[in-house]
This record gives sequence, structure tokens and C-alpha cells, in this order.
Amino acid sequence: MSDLLVESVARDGTSPPNAASQDAGTRRRRRGWTRWITVAVAAAVLVLAAGWALVPSLFAGGDPYALVPRDKMQPPSLRHWFGTDSIGRDLYTRMVHGAELSLSATISAVAIAFVVGSVIGLLAGAIGGVVDTVLMRVVDVLLSIPTLLLSLAVVTALGFGTTNVAIAVGVTMIAGFARVMRAEVARVRHATYVEAAFLAGSRWPSVLVNHILRNAIAPVIGLAAAQFGLAVLLVSSLSFLGFGAKPPSPEWGTLIADGRNYLVTAWWLTVIPGLVIVAVVVSAHRVGRALQERR
Repeated sequence: MSDLLVESVARDGTSPPNAASQDAGTRRRRRGWTRWITVAVAAAVLVLAAGWALVPSLFAGGDPYALVPRDKMQPPSLRHWFGTDSIGRDLYTRMVHGAELSLSATISAVAIAFVVGSVIGLLAGAIGGVVDTVLMRVVDVLLSIPTLLLSLAVVTALGFGTTNVAIAVGVTMIAGFARVMRAEVARVRHATYVEAAFLAGSRWPSVLVNHILRNAIAPVIGLAAAQFGLAVLLVSSLSFLGFGAKPPSPEWGTLIADGRNYLVTAWWLTVIPGLVIVAVVVSAHRVGRALQERR
């Protein structure tokens, strides 16, 4: 019987059904392992960045503002992991201590967008009618403006500084949170348990918070994790353009701006901070996607 099966496979070029299903199952398991390994690596990168921001002295005990002229423009080495800048400051130490400024602005921006966007989406989806139309038209206007252009307009109106950068970036991301929340509220508000809550005599505010919001918030939380990477990129971009904290504050975008004049002679001053930003952005996006896939 096995000889006949082998001959049939040789004639028509197909594999036995059991072998095909086993191969498909093996490929699925490999993709699953690969996916979770990448998520674990991305989470480790974010934990490391959070450690830099929360306890920078644990990772870099030196002074980020200390000048050592004799060590200026040193390439990466065992003594200076990320090299030194034009006046001898250790770039690794400045990156670690700058994480607090950059990530605090990022978290503030995401928090602003999360709260304001969720409230707008919740009201639009729950009330409907004219309220929904007006709020969604405002959201459409925000979506029609490029994010960097809108953030530049807001930060120019508010003024320079890390706080104003966080507000500007938060404003640019409100529309995305509002759209997601509105869609989820519109889906949940006609569910059976919501109708049962009304029939049981629950009041509208109680149903809105305990039933609609509680069951619609999960995708918005996943979006917040995914948008964290975009916020890091926007905050760094505004800092690069000079809208962030004033020098010598070691914001990540400011570090890249300081090193761009030495790109040919000291590539590490721009490349290494850029790679750190890319790693955080990609990791945040990967973790956010994983949270959204678990819905």
C-alpha cells in the first residue's frame, strides 16, 4: 500500500493529505514562535527604554553635562559605548538621561490623545445624530492635515518647550483615537447586554460607563500602544527642529540635531541616537500590533 502511495505521489506531484497538513501545522507553529519571539524582543527594548527614563543613574552613573575636552570626538569604544561629542560629553550617558525628557513627552502626548479622543468618540457614538455629525466633521478636518504640519502649527502657537511639544503631538493624534472609539461604541451600544441593562432600570450614565465604555475601551488601549511609537518619532522630530527643550538638554531629537554638523567626521553622533529611536518606534509598533491581535 505504501509503495502505491509513493508511486501516486511521483505521478501527480502532490503530497499525501496527512503530510500536507503536518507541514502546514509546522509552518503555523514556526510563525507563532517567530511572532512571539519578536514581541518578546520588542517588549525588552521598551522595558530597557523605560528603565533609562525612570532610573537613569542605574544605567549611566556619569554626569550627562560633564565636559572632558581631552576625550572629544571619541568613536564608540569600551570606555565610551556610544562615543563622545565635540566637547567631550559621553553620548551614552546623554542618551540614557535624555530618555526621561523624550519619553515623558511621548507618554504625555499619548495620554492627551487617549483621553480627549476617547471622550469625543464616546459621545459621538453614544449620542449620535447632530452631535455625531459635528464631532466627526471636526475629526475629519484633523485627519486631513498632515501630522507633522499640524504639530508644527500647534507648537508654534504655544511656544517652545517639552510640555508644548507633548501637547502639540497629542493634538495630532486625537482624531485616530476618536475614530476607533466611535466605531467600537457604535458596535457595542446595540448589544444584548446593553439593552438588558436599560430594561433592568439602569440609568444612561451608568450604562455608558459600566457597559458601553468598559467593552469598547480594549481596542483603544491597543491603539495607544501602537501610537506610542509614532509619538516618539514626532516628539523627536520637533526636538530636532528646535522646538523642544533648550540645549544642553539631552533630548533625543536634540542630540541628532547637535551631531548633524559632524556627520562625515563623527557618524556616531547622529547614527546611534537615530538607531535608538528607530528601535523604540519599531518595538512599540510591534507590541501594539500584538495587543490588537489579541482582541
